[in-house]
Amino acid sequence: MLITLNWITLRVRNLEASINFYHGKLGLPIQRRFESRGRQIAMLGMENETKLELIEGSEATLKPEAGVSIGYEVRSLEEAMERLTTLGIPIIRGPIQPNPHLRFIYIADPDGFEVQLAEHM
Repeated sequence: MLITLNWITLRVRNLEASINFYHGKLGLPIQRRFESRGRQIAMLGMENETKLELIEGSEATLKPEAGVSIGYEVRSLEEAMERLTTLGIPIIRGPIQPNPHLRFIYIADPDGFEVQLAEHM
């Protein structure tokens, strides 16, 4: 059986704040927005890649302290850190370089979920 990862879901308190973070600041394209069973939903990500599904709702089934993080690759960690500084987004950990081929940092989204930005060298 061949399976592929289609999306990762985060339940967020404020969909507009999350869209502003992931789309407006990090640059993830919005693939679509819709309503399902009274909930506002947005799918973000590059075409033909795993999407980030944001569902607005008050009941958090996954909390940031559960240890889940979302990782994105960047071309240049230095450029990413400069852009984050310009946007006023603090780096909560890093830069970390566990080996000569990988460096990364962590930032937090509006709901406190960790987002890893990694550069493979």
